This record gives sequence, C-alpha cells and structure tokens, in this order.
Amino acid sequence: MKLWIALLLLSLSLQAQTNSYEISFDNAVHHEAVVKVQFPHVKSKNLRVQMSRSSPGRYAIHEFAKNVYGFKATNGAGESLEVKRDDPYSWIITNTDGTINVEYILFANRGGGTYSQVDLTHAHLNMPATFMYAETLQERPIEITFDARKDLDWKVATQLKHEEDNTFSAPNLYYFMDSPTEISNFREREFKVDGQTIKFVLHDPDPESDFDTYWEKVKAIVLQEKAVFGELPIYDFDEYTFLACYAPNVSGDGMEHRNSTILTDTETLANGGMTGNIGTVSHEYFHSWNVERIRPADLEPFQFNQANMSDCLWFAEGFTSYYTNLILERAGVISAEDYVNGLNGTFNYVWNSPALQYFNPIEMSNQAPFVDAATSVDPVNRENMFISYYSYGSVLGLALDLSLREKNLNLDEFMQLMWKRFGKTEVAYTVKDIEATLADYAGAAFAQGFFAKYIYNSEMPDYKNLFEQVGLQLDRASEKPYFGASFKATENGLEISRNTFKDSPAYQADLDKGDVIASIDGIAMNSNDAFKNLLNSKNIDDVLQVTFERFDEVFTTQVRLTADPTYTISIAPDAKKSAIQIREKWLAKK
Repeated sequence: MKLWIALLLLSLSLQAQTNSYEISFDNAVHHEAVVKVQFPHVKSKNLRVQMSRSSPGRYAIHEFAKNVYGFKATNGAGESLEVKRDDPYSWIITNTDGTINVEYILFANRGGGTYSQVDLTHAHLNMPATFMYAETLQERPIEITFDARKDLDWKVATQLKHEEDNTFSAPNLYYFMDSPTEISNFREREFKVDGQTIKFVLHDPDPESDFDTYWEKVKAIVLQEKAVFGELPIYDFDEYTFLACYAPNVSGDGMEHRNSTILTDTETLANGGMTGNIGTVSHEYFHSWNVERIRPADLEPFQFNQANMSDCLWFAEGFTSYYTNLILERAGVISAEDYVNGLNGTFNYVWNSPALQYFNPIEMSNQAPFVDAATSVDPVNRENMFISYYSYGSVLGLALDLSLREKNLNLDEFMQLMWKRFGKTEVAYTVKDIEATLADYAGAAFAQGFFAKYIYNSEMPDYKNLFEQVGLQLDRASEKPYFGASFKATENGLEISRNTFKDSPAYQADLDKGDVIASIDGIAMNSNDAFKNLLNSKNIDDVLQVTFERFDEVFTTQVRLTADPTYTISIAPDAKKSAIQIREKWLAKK
C-alpha cells in the first residue's frame, strides 16, 4: 500500500473515532446552554457518560451534575436509547448501532474559575462544569463547535487548537477539560516574547476601561516572571492566553491552566480593577511554571470523579503567593514600601494562628478538599485549626528567600533549579524532591534544618534577624491591650462574628461566636467604635466586666486583657548601608 493511502486511511480512522461536541446558547437570557455530544464507534454494550465532580486547579468536590436536565440519548438512526442511573452524576446508555448521541440542557450562572456562566453578556465556560464525558473513551481526540451568538457579536477565546470558524479540537479528554473558554464581544491585546505570543482577552463592559494601561502592567509582570525562571515554558501552539472577565455579574476568582488562565472579578478596570485585579494576573501567570509544569506528583493524574489531595500546596500555591506581590514590586506596579506594608496581613494571620499547634504546612495542604471553594452547612472551626496553605507557604517562601540570601544565594535560582529538574522535563515531584533539590542548591545541612523545623514541623523562623539583614524591622504592639474577638453591630449590641481565637482573652472568658455583648464596664456596646474607644482607654491586665446575651438569656463574665500580639513589618529608618543594598538587590527589577 502506498504511503499516502495509508496516511489517508489512518486520518479517516482517527476522524471517525473523534468525540464531537456542540454547544449553543439560544436561551442565554435564562442561563441555559444546550450541549450535544456524539460518541462514534462505541464497541461496548453499554456506555457510561458522566459529569465531573472536580475541576483542574480546584481540590474540592463540586457536583456539576446538579445543573444538568433534559437528558436524551439516541443512536445513529436517531432512535431513543435506554438509559439507567446508578449514581447521581452518571448515565448508563445501552448501545445499539455503535453511535451514541447525547443531548442535555445545562444551567450555568456562576462566572469564575470553577463553574460556568451563560447570559446575554457572555458564555463563560469551565469545561468540567459544562461537558459530559465517557471515561472509557478519554484518550480519544475531541472536536467542539461553539455556536456563538452572532446577534451579540460573540467571539471565541480558548487554549484549544483552532480548526476553522468556531470549531476547535483537543488531543484527549484531559486537555479538553483543562481548556476554559470565554465567548463574548471581548477586546484583546498581544505581544511576542521569544517567538511565543502572550495574549490578553478582556471582557469588560465598562466603556471607560483603560485596557492599554492595564496591558502595560501585564506585560511587565510577564517579563519579570520569565526572569525568575530564566525562560518561558513552551506553550502549546506557541500561545498563552489570559481570559479576563471583569464585570458585575461574575464572581471573583483566578484559575490556572496549562496555556491559559481565568481571571474574574466584579470590579471593572474603571471601577477599581486597575489596581484590585492585577495581583491575580501575577499569581495565575506564575502558575504556568509552578503547578502546571512544576507539578506535584500527588495531583497526577488528576481525578475528575473525586477530591484531589496534595502534600505540596504550601509550595505549589504558597510559594506562588510569595511571588505574587514581589513580582508586582519588581514590575513597578507597586512600590517597595507598598510591598513591605503588604506583608503584614499575611504574616499576622499565619504566626498568630492557634492552628500552628495542630498541623504543619504539609497537613494544611491536605485540608484543601475541605476549604478550596468547598461548601458545607455545618459550622467549622477554621479560625483555630486551619491556616491557608497559600498564606502559610507565602511566609515560608519569604523566610527561605531571606535565609538563602544570608548565604549569598536566592529563591529565584532555587526555583530555576526546580524548573530545570521538574518543569522542563515535566517529571512530577514530591516533598522529598523539593528537599533534595534544596540540598543540592544550598547544602544538605541547610535543607535538612529548614524542612525539619518549618515543613515537617510548625516552628516559626527567626524573622527578626532575617528582616534586619535586608533593612526591615519587626515589631510587636506589646503596649496595646487585646480582647480577641471580631464583632458586627446589631440592635442589641456587638455580636461576636467569628469563633474566638483559642487562648485569647475572649476565649478564656468562654465567649463564643454568636454571643451578643450588650455592655462592658456598664458602657453600652452599640457600635464597633464604642468598643474601640473603650479598649483604647484600658491597659494590659485590666479586667473587664462583660454583659452578654446567649440563646435569649443574659450572662456576665470577666475578660482579662493581654498584650496585643500583632506584628508590624516596616522599612527600618536606620538600616545599615549593606542591608539596604541587599534589600535593593532582592526587590530590584530583573
């Protein structure tokens, strides 16, 4: 057989075994889409099709099947097929002639990184929330046609391979599921970096939005993050796309994917988004190295039908969070002073948390299926037993960077080594691999000590000395009194709005979430200002007489004030010249 005939037959065979999808939006005003799928050449007697229960970049369960209805299944002749159900997210279809056609209606009205949204402004599609799949056919190529609304001037933006018009393709199910799509009347910008195209798609309904100014910030971020790793990843089809929806009808989110990212927020660029949204750009683009290619082994392969747990999110998400604002400073988006001031919130959240006594960073990472956009109806005690791996990993990344700089090394070079070993090669890593790589870079004793204290345990690094070497200072508000509760004002007094922190004065006095404080020392607590004014008049060790209401009964208790545990990080006004030089090198544009 001639070679060209063999290739033609192979091509026709592959086309015949391609799963085909089509989605239309005629009833977008009511948030509905109609999805049609064809599975050809099905050899099994029955075919199970299902909706995902999780989504790449998310770690919790999300029951996407709850938004599916109007399900139909037919064969190649258009005849109805028998359908059975044995779980809430699957449909088992009896095969008759080898072709199975599926059609269903999807309700979609949450625009973000996890769900989908269809309305008259756009069709914002996260694929696992939108499309059924057959697990037994997951290695087949996929072709999809988006019936974009011409009357609304919709266009299609996605990392999927463009075939023709509004038809795109993916080599397999995983690539398809990892390819979010924005369909709207968007604007776009692009620039070339080392022969690859970086594209920004903006769906922003505000006509006053200054896209060009925002785009200059995005370009600066891209180049500074490239400088951390020394090079860009090799993007499929030589293109990376930011898919941004800044509109009042979406939900604030950011979600990384292999060659694109979803960016959503209710603030348009003209309404706070120019400064409020840029941090998500920095964070999500860094993921195109760290997470998407420098990939935790326990997330491979990603499971669409269950929660996905990892030991490494303190590094994958946390170190990415450390670089988020550092990159903004290096790119000139924020000042050095803004960057230093911005460290305070995360630092205090982590190092004043009672949760340090329960879980180390690895164990905090394991909590992701319960906290990563997960939902529950029962009250939880996160204030006392959980620290976000984003935040925990961020302050550990800071500590590691400053510790390495004491040795005339730095975190950028370490991240480059992780990139070369695990990112470029796309060989997934474990926690032990991170430690071993750090040992090769900074020495076995250094790596063993850092991991033993701060990764396998929950000790606090010596930030005071670490900050001094870069001309920063760490202080504590030890002269101020501390009560230890958060409030919201009600008609009857100040209601404790969160669980009180373990061992805080309020906790020790048996005050709890939901208690309504009517008065302190006989003074009515009718506003947060009233409480602040009273607390400012008190001293450490003062005992307060508190009257509060719980379950429609009135109680009294005593609260003994302690020293405010809040840390303050600031630029030291009398820093040594050598420390200033190290700080400038740390924060300098690359």
